[in-house]
Amino acid sequence: MSSPSENDLLEQDGLRARKFRTGRTVFALIMREMSTSYGRSPGGYAWAIIEPVLALTVLTTIFSFVMRSPPLGDSFPLFYATGYLPFMLFNDIANKTATSLNYSRSLLRYPAVTFIDALIARGFLHLLTHVLVGYIMFFGMFVVLNLKISPDYTQIALAYLMGGVLGFGVGCINCYVMMTFPVWERIWQILTRPLIFISGMFIPYDAMPEMAQDILWWNPLIHVVGFLRKGMYAPSYEGAYLSAVFPFVLSLALMALGILLLWRNHQNLLEG
Repeated sequence: MSSPSENDLLEQDGLRARKFRTGRTVFALIMREMSTSYGRSPGGYAWAIIEPVLALTVLTTIFSFVMRSPPLGDSFPLFYATGYLPFMLFNDIANKTATSLNYSRSLLRYPAVTFIDALIARGFLHLLTHVLVGYIMFFGMFVVLNLKISPDYTQIALAYLMGGVLGFGVGCINCYVMMTFPVWERIWQILTRPLIFISGMFIPYDAMPEMAQDILWWNPLIHVVGFLRKGMYAPSYEGAYLSAVFPFVLSLALMALGILLLWRNHQNLLEG
């Protein structure tokens, strides 16, 4: 058996060095994002928790006057949290990822920083942020409201992973489209506003009219919200309509297309 040549060894060392450098670069970009997004505002990271708490408090107060009980379970805060938090997870990751290259435009001039590093750093940081926020809020509900439930943590983790990958995939393709056509950023914000009403946040998919179900099944957020509720309300909520394949396939297709377009055009977009 022949020993590796000098060129092969150098190539392997170069790959290891690149992976190590990529890890350091992504970590540095994450720390920069944390300091600029949270470190300069009063309250800092606390606002990531305060905002959803206030939103859920308002929703719970309003709908508790309108309905005697929530559509699922007997806790209004838990029901709306299982709809609002995955929506915010998707929306935040999608929007932050979409603006990654513009946000790190000055750093992308350095060879050590690639557009992939910028995308991963922003997407991963906000995924971790929402996982932390979700853990704190759900744990707080269990303690304060004394909820008698037995969550399925596998389904909950699947929901968060699904929402994060979906947000990242949409963010990748939007990053290219927004840099090519800046007006798309405003259009996208307008188009996504109805998502909060058609993603099962207020009315579970099972309670919708059959015609609405046939259409809204193709909304991947319906499945993200559904898997989180399946995990939180286990074993009483079955969610027979749920599909993990559709959201993941759609997310990976958008991610691959977005990265391909950025790989071929990011230099021209950054210089434009």
